[in-house]
Amino acid sequence: MPDCQNTQDQPRSKHDEGWRRIVRNFTPSWFAVTMGTGIVSILLHNLPYNAVWVYWISVVIFALNVLLFTLGCIISILRYALYPDIFMVMITHPVQSMFIGTFPMGLATIINMIVLVCVPAWGEWTRYVAWGLWIFDAVISVMTALSLPFILMAQGSETHLSSMTAVWLLPIVSCIVAASSGAIVAEVLPNPEHALWTILVSYVLWGIGLPLALMVMVIYLQRLTLHKLPPKAVIVSVFLPLGPLGQGGYGMMKLGQCARDIFPKTHTLEEGSGPTFYTLGFLVALILWSFGLVWLFFASASIAHCKKFPFNIGWWGFTFPLGVYAASTTQIGTELPSKFFAVLGTILSLCVVLLWFVVGIRTLRGVISGKLFFAPCLADLRVVEDKEAGKAA
Repeated sequence: MPDCQNTQDQPRSKHDEGWRRIVRNFTPSWFAVTMGTGIVSILLHNLPYNAVWVYWISVVIFALNVLLFTLGCIISILRYALYPDIFMVMITHPVQSMFIGTFPMGLATIINMIVLVCVPAWGEWTRYVAWGLWIFDAVISVMTALSLPFILMAQGSETHLSSMTAVWLLPIVSCIVAASSGAIVAEVLPNPEHALWTILVSYVLWGIGLPLALMVMVIYLQRLTLHKLPPKAVIVSVFLPLGPLGQGGYGMMKLGQCARDIFPKTHTLEEGSGPTFYTLGFLVALILWSFGLVWLFFASASIAHCKKFPFNIGWWGFTFPLGVYAASTTQIGTELPSKFFAVLGTILSLCVVLLWFVVGIRTLRGVISGKLFFAPCLADLRVVEDKEAGKAA
């Protein structure tokens, strides 16, 4: 999940200085910060062994995440409004375009916390705010998951297997995250029919995202086997396969809970269909969680093998995949119920919080120094500009 080397020999202009440099180099990968921050607030809120002060910490982090997401949206709008040419080179860049999926996933974490925090505190109207935001998030997720892989297939340049990274999963996982978020929203909708349609759409989103993610993971495993571990600059991306497995399992458990409660109320299918969906959801979640252990081992072994690797914005790839895997672990402990999974979920959650703190501090240093503001896709824009200048001459 890289930012490539900066090209020091390029002539500098007013667009490479001050606030313009920040705006021009604000890539979609910055929304990975909101994903990591959002999952930390959710984990602390749902911590199996919780306390009042932990709850308030989760609320503070939630407020921080809303602020970060808002700032990210404002800067992104400025970027493409002031420099519209950047959008086309970004959307066709084989790596940076994949990070567009971080936008709906970051928004989904905010929607979840609105349901968990704002609905109990502020009442009825926040349920429909969350529902409206979820509908928007679901539409963006589907558009992202379908369009970006197709653009990758249709673009003129050939993509080599050796250059593949796990960032291909990012636009696809957005559908799985939206499905899980839909289950959380459906739990608080007062109208059973609205809840039913939210559940059914969420199952469709899950069906779009998870099978496609599993196919990409097969290609990624082949890439790792044939071309060995990725470069150190992108080694953190080996954690990304934990995302669809952890979020997919968590989503199936939450959707099963909703189906068990809503199907009888709306007379959907047969009388025992709700409990059947619930049981099958837990079984699928347990299988996905088990498969996640394989990728957790591969990822941990890869990091241990590299030992040292450079810091970049891709380090946020530590937090969200591990975070959703921790959420799935905690939810399994709630469903069984099991002290083993509850304790393991707590340990994993606290590890994610610690990682978030470390990565957040290093990101803050990079923001202050300006070193993290670099957009690899701008190199493609310079090539286009040079060609146009040559034709004009």
